[in-house]
Amino acid sequence: MTRIGLLSDTHSYLDPAIFTHFETCDEIWHAGDVGALVVAEQLRNFRPLRIVSGNIDRESNELPVDQRFILEGLDVWMTHIGGTPPNYNPTTRPVLRANPPDLFICGHSHILKVVRDPAMNNLLFINPGAAGKTGFHVMRTAIRFSLDAGRILDMQVIELGKK
Repeated sequence: MTRIGLLSDTHSYLDPAIFTHFETCDEIWHAGDVGALVVAEQLRNFRPLRIVSGNIDRESNELPVDQRFILEGLDVWMTHIGGTPPNYNPTTRPVLRANPPDLFICGHSHILKVVRDPAMNNLLFINPGAAGKTGFHVMRTAIRFSLDAGRILDMQVIELGKK
């Protein structure tokens, strides 16, 4: 079993409460718009980090645009701008149709959303909302969940407070 802490759209602000909320996590995943790379460094110093760049991070060559990997028997694809079911980004849509992952994670919209997409082999779409203080969202959010032998378990939405 692997416990995951998922956040996105920090925009250079890392709430210290993240370290408490994610203290039982084995890995941290950040779905882009990190902002200052010190945020990535702080997360990387805390737990193993899987991270992608967002539209505000394009100047940095340190962060990949996408990550696709297998963990606990699940095919995971994380990117920043992926759209949302059924309106996926034109770049991601053909890849999803040809080879849908089990878990598709995006950021960008600042809108918390967790939904299955039956049109894409029942993949689980997750956008953790925005954990930072920049953007139109009101509540800052993150998500914590477990992966275990091909299953996604114990998903919890974490409210970090109003921005």
